[in-house]
Amino acid sequence: MSPDDNPNLSEKRPEYIDSFGDVMISKGVISLQNDNGTSYGKYIEVQNELAAAVNELRNDLCLQKFGRRFDDFNQLNETENKIIEAVKKVIPMAISEAEPRKTGEY
Repeated sequence: MSPDDNPNLSEKRPEYIDSFGDVMISKGVISLQNDNGTSYGKYIEVQNELAAAVNELRNDLCLQKFGRRFDDFNQLNETENKIIEAVKKVIPMAISEAEPRKTGEY
């Protein structure tokens, strides 16, 4: 259950994360269901949009906390890589794909 017992929100748990301290972490699960008629191109387009949305949240968090976008951190720099990994813990991305529906089924 979420901290305010709202059943419509993701469950959150407290966790200490370097660079952020104690934060409430959501499982960050995005549920996705296509239908059998979905083209591969549309499937990839939706996946890319979901990834872009999570990246936008990560960019916003980094701008607030570090004054830089998430995209601008360098994985080859050990200090910045630690920040990247911390941000990924604060705003995780997991896509859960349900079994496809038959075309036109709701």
